[in-house]
Amino acid sequence: MSQRNTAVTDQVTDCPIREVLALIGDKWSAQVLVELGDGPRRFTQLERAIEGVSRRMLTLSLRNLERNGLVTRTVHPDSPPRVEYATTALVEEIREPLEALSAWARRAAPAITEARHAYDTRREEPVTPRA
Repeated sequence: MSQRNTAVTDQVTDCPIREVLALIGDKWSAQVLVELGDGPRRFTQLERAIEGVSRRMLTLSLRNLERNGLVTRTVHPDSPPRVEYATTALVEEIREPLEALSAWARRAAPAITEARHAYDTRREEPVTPRA
């Protein structure tokens, strides 16, 4: 990360809720934290478990979560070296709400897709001019 980018994220904000929600609410971080809720995982296990994540985005998400104290990275001196990621005690406080949100997202996905389709269909209908 460039020095300029870390300087921006090191600033104390007036709205900590916005900062924290941005941290755990990005496209991949919540999924990583939910997946790590079952225990430590290796990178490839996370990559296989999180549908659609690229290696680059998973790496960036893990680094960001580690930097912010939500994930630990442990290198085991095996041959070849084995690296595991795990959540920290800080995540324990939000594990239940994250898992509930994840479960809701799975249940709500069909209804959300249907609502989007209905909205898009209405938007595509021609507008008749008023007299």
